[in-house]
Amino acid sequence: MSEPKRFRPAMAWLHTWAGLVVGWVLFAVFITGTASYYKDDISRWMRPELAETPIDAAQAATVAGTFLARQMDQPGGWMVTLPKAETPLTEVYWWKTFDGPFHHALLDPVTGEPTKARGTMGGDFLYRFHFELGLPSLWGRWIVGACAMVLLIALISGIVTHRRIFADFFTFRPDRSRQRAWLDGHNLVGVLALPFHLMITYTGLVTLGTMLMPWGVETAYHGNLPLYSEEAGMMTKYRPPAGKPGAGLPLGAFVTRAEQAGGELPETLLVSAPGDAAATVSAVFEEPHGLAHLHPQIAYDAVTGAEWARVGEAGGATRTAAVMLGLHEAHFAAPALRILFFLCGLMGAATVASGLVLWTVARAPKNAAPEGLGLRVVRILNIGTIAGLPAAMAAFFLANRLLPLSLGGRANWEVGAFFGVWALVALLGLLAPRRQAWPATLGVAAALFLAVVPADLILVGEARFVPFDGAMLAAAVLLILAARTASRPSARLSRRESAQAVGA
Repeated sequence: MSEPKRFRPAMAWLHTWAGLVVGWVLFAVFITGTASYYKDDISRWMRPELAETPIDAAQAATVAGTFLARQMDQPGGWMVTLPKAETPLTEVYWWKTFDGPFHHALLDPVTGEPTKARGTMGGDFLYRFHFELGLPSLWGRWIVGACAMVLLIALISGIVTHRRIFADFFTFRPDRSRQRAWLDGHNLVGVLALPFHLMITYTGLVTLGTMLMPWGVETAYHGNLPLYSEEAGMMTKYRPPAGKPGAGLPLGAFVTRAEQAGGELPETLLVSAPGDAAATVSAVFEEPHGLAHLHPQIAYDAVTGAEWARVGEAGGATRTAAVMLGLHEAHFAAPALRILFFLCGLMGAATVASGLVLWTVARAPKNAAPEGLGLRVVRILNIGTIAGLPAAMAAFFLANRLLPLSLGGRANWEVGAFFGVWALVALLGLLAPRRQAWPATLGVAAALFLAVVPADLILVGEARFVPFDGAMLAAAVLLILAARTASRPSARLSRRESAQAVGA
């Protein structure tokens, strides 16, 4: 066989196995990342006690500073994210060193004490799971970064494999066989959202770039990250502590100064070496509308209130990385464009899921013969991920409504429900007969999403949450249709179609 004729089958083999090896992680990344486009809406639904109300940001900052001053002797820094009318909570972090540990609290903007709203991680849990997988330290980010690299390889090899890539855009033949429809569906959703898939994969890698490839920064700056951030135009000039105490102004004073200087309320206050004579307060503003995810900043002397520095002009490399981050997180997107990003994310998850299913379909034994060990492992992992993760997300939402409000460690119980239900659905897929495993697990996921709606209506029942409840119903309907489809007997692929599905 000539080299050109061998190249395409080699790319098909690479596409098939690259997709399989990382497919389960990628499905979780796509699903939770897609939900994160609406993480603020999810957080509002999960804290129904908080209603939109006018906020005095300066007062909220002052009482937050009072709370933080009681938490730790000689802290290394504070971060105060100011409340907004639609999210009336002050979020604070404090730490001893830049390496952590980092402490966190949500405060009432009026009293400055921990909020009495129900304990929950809200949409931030799904957002962080998207790139950390719920793992400690940086392990999750390393795994997601490695999988994203493999996904980029799978996308490129998939483009090479499909000779009829434009025809696949218009091809769907459900009348041929259900398995043929799965293959066409995989090609269709993969090609339809291909520009999005390439963009979201590459920009995701860029956002993790300094972690995945830190050697350039470490060599050039000898580990001096503050200097790197300053020269890159990401942070204001670093001011080392003086080593002697100094009484700082109330944080509310810097909110007022920053609003006068910047023309708008700051989004966050960063306090370096609070209580030190050389402490600084940096007011970080929301990024201007556009693709670049760059935040204007003004730093003040915490003791005198004098302006200390402003963030420098971002260089070409920094601005390029900021555009990549802006594209990935879609902060710039208006509601209609955000819906499009959301739908493309769902198609990304559908592409991964259908590819994983096709791998098992193309290798399924004939005439009810027993499965091999490898095929059974892949099928169980497919069920546990594709049906288990949606069920886990529904359980996460359901737990938010059903758990007692006064339960200690309530946020951790919600997360426990997420992982516990995921494990139970995976176990059901393992124990159920082969023909009943998919319908049973998808049916459980549908029932859980369906249960979220009456739980919300009975226990909260506010009109502002109707769109969220509608999304839960839509997810339940899709899962019911998937369960019904999985319960039907399937015709087998032809030999040629099986070879295409296998990627041989």
